[in-house]
Amino acid sequence: MFEIKKIITMALEEDIGTGDVTSEALLMKKQVASGKIVAKEAFVLAGIEIAREVFETVNPCTIFRASKKDGDKIKEGTVLAEMTGNVVDLLVAERTALNFIQRLSGISTITAAFVGKVRGRATIVDTRKTIPGLRSLEKYAVKIGGGNNHRVGLFDGILIKDNHIAACGGITEAVTRAQKNAPHTLKVEVEVSSMDEVQEALDCGANIIMLDNMDVEKMREAVKLIGEQALIEASGNVSLDNVDDIALTGVDFISVGALTHSAPAVDISMKIEGN
Repeated sequence: MFEIKKIITMALEEDIGTGDVTSEALLMKKQVASGKIVAKEAFVLAGIEIAREVFETVNPCTIFRASKKDGDKIKEGTVLAEMTGNVVDLLVAERTALNFIQRLSGISTITAAFVGKVRGRATIVDTRKTIPGLRSLEKYAVKIGGGNNHRVGLFDGILIKDNHIAACGGITEAVTRAQKNAPHTLKVEVEVSSMDEVQEALDCGANIIMLDNMDVEKMREAVKLIGEQALIEASGNVSLDNVDDIALTGVDFISVGALTHSAPAVDISMKIEGN
């Protein structure tokens, strides 16, 4: 919760600066108003409680009534929440609150689309391709959409990629060093791009093998070779058009950078009604 409050405070400071000069010039400081956040398209909702926190951070006396919860499938025209409070405070909070809902709901919506495509045949996971400073919220939105989280950061999982392999002089040396030097509680995952590398990863005892940018036919071959010897992740050039074909190869996980780096924001707005 502390991290979320810090993110919200930074976002508000960025937008408000020394004050909302437009609202302060036009409106009476004690004027009370009500507002509604309304969906202008269909999506999977994420971030409604973040929006509440934004309004209450601007003014703890603001009354925020959410009519929908995270994970709900929203239809166009649905009222997501109603707020009552000082009109200037409502307008100060408006854009920051909407930005969070738009961004997080976009992520949850595209995640739900990928999850729906694979129909349980593989687990959809995210990546570290997130907006700096917003990773915890974006990974939360992935969960709301039905996906799973990959590593939170560099600190909580070993993933040996091509540059690590090049720096170590090969897959075997890289995996061996990881097994020797890393905490025993962490599994060792290694990225491969050819059948020879798949075999090398198996021979040196990798726990998870990431098939990087392989076509579907090569993935099937790799899955057959690996069998039950390691968990299998597919990565690279994954889209809604091909994710089902990838899942049918038998991989355990499919990592999709687009969940966070390319999720389109959903369309919502806030409407004020004077009291």
